[in-house]
Amino acid sequence: MGKLDGKIALITGGSEGIGFSTAQRFVIEGIEHVFITGRRQQTLDEAIKKLGNKNITGVQGDVTKMTDLDKLYDIIKKEKGRLDILFVNAGIGDLAFLQDVTEEHFDRSFNINVKAVLFTVQKALPIFVDGGSIILNASVGSIKGYPGESVYSASKAAVRSFARCWTVDLKDRHIRVNAISPGLTDTPALGAIAQGEAGELLANLMATAPISRLGTPDEIAKAVVFLASDDSSYITGIELFVDGGLGQI
Repeated sequence: MGKLDGKIALITGGSEGIGFSTAQRFVIEGIEHVFITGRRQQTLDEAIKKLGNKNITGVQGDVTKMTDLDKLYDIIKKEKGRLDILFVNAGIGDLAFLQDVTEEHFDRSFNINVKAVLFTVQKALPIFVDGGSIILNASVGSIKGYPGESVYSASKAAVRSFARCWTVDLKDRHIRVNAISPGLTDTPALGAIAQGEAGELLANLMATAPISRLGTPDEIAKAVVFLASDDSSYITGIELFVDGGLGQI
């Protein structure tokens, strides 16, 4: 018996990194079916192949586009009729120092990290079961101040606020909403920005954490499983830090 037996789940941004590892963990825990999304069809196809499980469906799309979200939920409704678990994982971590922030940088960060999160959850509600679990991927940046992260951290603070407010909005349906806030995690997205000055910054941050290393996507995924399962049945509205202690000292 797995912790997620009989459940239907959706993971946005599930083709790599934390989302992909969470899909793997969901399968291990007996999920009935999991849908994953990604913007790049080739990467999504590769992820499905690696997962190697018939209970996985990949849906290509951009979570910032309302038509793509509508298509996604139409597919889930047609194939399974409901959702029990939603992990809103898709997001970006672009860095820019204050003097370098552009309107394009701001709009891109808030479209993906804030707007898309809101409408991903809103559009899921008609097929979401009462008593289900919604997990939002925030960041330790939601409570910290790091150079070059003002826009990113603000967007993740908004995600944390969503979890608080939606917990109240959805309490009559007994839907639990929680935020998970990873620290520095060894993902392709982190590797893409860990160059030059940003790489030096990340190294310095890692050295300040009590657990002085990068986290693994699987370590984050295990915490997502906890919030998705009945193990956390009396937990809602929280921000769970999985950060090696980085934000706690």
